[in-house]
Amino acid sequence: MLVQINTDNRIEGSDGSNVAIEERVRERLSRFADRLTRVEVHLRDVDGDRNGGQGIEAKLEARPAGGQPIAVTDQASSIDSALAGVVRKAVDVLDRAFGKQDAVR
Repeated sequence: MLVQINTDNRIEGSDGSNVAIEERVRERLSRFADRLTRVEVHLRDVDGDRNGGQGIEAKLEARPAGGQPIAVTDQASSIDSALAGVVRKAVDVLDRAFGKQDAVR
């Protein structure tokens, strides 16, 4: 499973922070690793300098082998919170999707 991290120009995506984000995503999605070819995480600052309550948007797109991509989005006040929310949503969606596939087999 390839994990790709993308950030906009307002979020500093240093190598260290990208590695930490990638490790977190890999850890939470590890049980799906053999079923996913790629996971893309997009982080962006949606409110610029205003620093509002929901200022960071995280999008996660998971690409199952031989299936349609699954995308989820979450917004929060920090990168960590937005990432935690989007990964939690992705786990829920992937559990349902793969659970349905396994039930059909």
